[in-house]
Amino acid sequence: MPPYTGSGPYCYANSLVMVLGEHAPPPSIVEVLTGSPFGFELLGGRLPLFDPYGWDPDQGLDEAVRLLGWTCRRDGADDEEAALAALRGAGGPVFVGPVEFGLLRHIPGMTGPIRSDHFVVVLEVDGDLVRFHDPHGFPYATLPVPDFLAAWRADTIGYRGRPYTMRSGFDRVCVVSPEEALRAALPGAVAWLRGRDLPVPAGTRGGADGLLRLAGRVDAGLEPAARDHLIHFAVRVGARRLADAAAALAGIGLGRAAAIATGQARLVGSLQFDLVSGDDKAAAATLRQLAPTYLALADALS
Repeated sequence: MPPYTGSGPYCYANSLVMVLGEHAPPPSIVEVLTGSPFGFELLGGRLPLFDPYGWDPDQGLDEAVRLLGWTCRRDGADDEEAALAALRGAGGPVFVGPVEFGLLRHIPGMTGPIRSDHFVVVLEVDGDLVRFHDPHGFPYATLPVPDFLAAWRADTIGYRGRPYTMRSGFDRVCVVSPEEALRAALPGAVAWLRGRDLPVPAGTRGGADGLLRLAGRVDAGLEPAARDHLIHFAVRVGARRLADAAAALAGIGLGRAAAIATGQARLVGSLQFDLVSGDDKAAAATLRQLAPTYLALADALS
């Protein structure tokens, strides 16, 4: 089957490709290198995410940059003045994020925090405006400095470390092909799939256990907020991550692993219609069918 090409919520992968420029691999490769396709988590027993337990975009980006043979500076700031000074002095495109999506007021309908992360590439601070490429579909977007800083502080993003996180000074220290980077990423992928030894907050479940618990919630009647999260974000990005992982694995000759990832992508993608149409019985059955596939993928990659 042809690989998926189209729109989707790949903000950090697309942003990284923009700052790396002509030497960047496709966003699909970047996404796989972050480790995001290799697991499932149910945070706090309520928030379903098709990524591994303990993973977040911030650490995934650092790993992708390293695997591709690049280095960069990763900074934060303690207040608005220091953040703005760092942005003005960065001397080139700056990878910025996480930012709070709901405070990006150039996006229609965004009027307040929605606890959703996003990443953009700042091009310049032009007087009282910040000009940036927003991979959500807004090239050369602008925001007044106070509005941009409010979103950039990212107080509502749980994994955010310091406020005003930015990456700049990207330097290619060695030439690594996408195929070499993917092969180097495989041990990390297996570790995510098998579950890393990490502290687990109350109610949080990963992998098969998380999927089975979500299936039980779907059977019992999924609350509207969780359904909206799944149909507007989690299923879309989850199916695309797995489709891209399948294509990447096939490209380095791992046919069995690629077939498993393709099956996962098909299952996750099929959830969209069932959840939108309210066929919760079918959706729960799909989640139970998906549950054992992550360890099967780990076995294939091992």
